[in-house]
Amino acid sequence: MSSGALERVLRGGGRAPLLAERCDVCGAPLPERHRHLLDTERADVMCACRPCSLLFVRDVASLGHYRLVPERRLRLGAVATDELGVPVGLAYVVRGADDAVVAHYPSPLGSTRWEVDPPAWQAVVARRPELAGLVPEVEAFLVNTARGARQHWIVPIDDCFRLIAVVRREWRGLSGGSRVWPAVEEFFADLEHRREEEP
Repeated sequence: MSSGALERVLRGGGRAPLLAERCDVCGAPLPERHRHLLDTERADVMCACRPCSLLFVRDVASLGHYRLVPERRLRLGAVATDELGVPVGLAYVVRGADDAVVAHYPSPLGSTRWEVDPPAWQAVVARRPELAGLVPEVEAFLVNTARGARQHWIVPIDDCFRLIAVVRREWRGLSGGSRVWPAVEEFFADLEHRREEEP
């Protein structure tokens, strides 16, 4: 995630901003609820008004390195992920346009990333075929097994950027302090309110 995207998310803190936002494409004022684009060259999230976002729904291929971020938030049943080698209990996995699979975990310094072994990813997808349909670059498989949680989600990439911002904003000291985990729990409670039902 670029510093610009992270600064916007931190400023908003996952809540409505104090000042009206504007479309990063055309400059029009935005309602509180609006779509996002991912600039894949800068790993930056951009806000988009409805007319601009419709441009990206119609013909993504001709619009270069911008991708419309989906709005799907689907909570999955339990998914065994041990073979992915995730060293922490909070991580997300993104499939690239080239089909490479990269895992990230939020930290107080931003996002730490590593490439997932392709056979390991295929083993997880074989158990949960929904993961084969992740939209490259803009959708993620989000895993939360921290502190006894057992949550597995398909979410838009901007939710993952928001989670990184929450961890960065609330982390204190070496262990995270007393604020980070309640904030992470609040993030997942918000996902629950906005989720779709699993088919």
